[in-house]
Amino acid sequence: MKFDIKRGHGSSLEGDGLRKLMQDILGPVKEKDDGTLVTSFGATTQFEVKMLSKTVLSVVSESDKKASPEAMGESSKKYNKFMEAATGFNSKERTKRLKKKAKDGKL
Repeated sequence: MKFDIKRGHGSSLEGDGLRKLMQDILGPVKEKDDGTLVTSFGATTQFEVKMLSKTVLSVVSESDKKASPEAMGESSKKYNKFMEAATGFNSKERTKRLKKKAKDGKL
């Protein structure tokens, strides 16, 4: 899924910024040949992030459906903390932007 990055916020993610942010919030990170950063945490078995431009972040995640409610809750908190730090938008703002894109047929 593609998420917008708040204007002026993308420059802080350039270079090693996105990797450092992921490590600080989510833990150890590996990098694929195409620049995609990969990690896992809690109930999230795979979390892949790639900065497509200063204004767009690509995120793909997979979760363990059999994980405990506590693990899922903790993963959700980490996900939202990371996404807000990476995009500059909180959960409510990201949802609103995604709904608008869906309505406009841009997803």
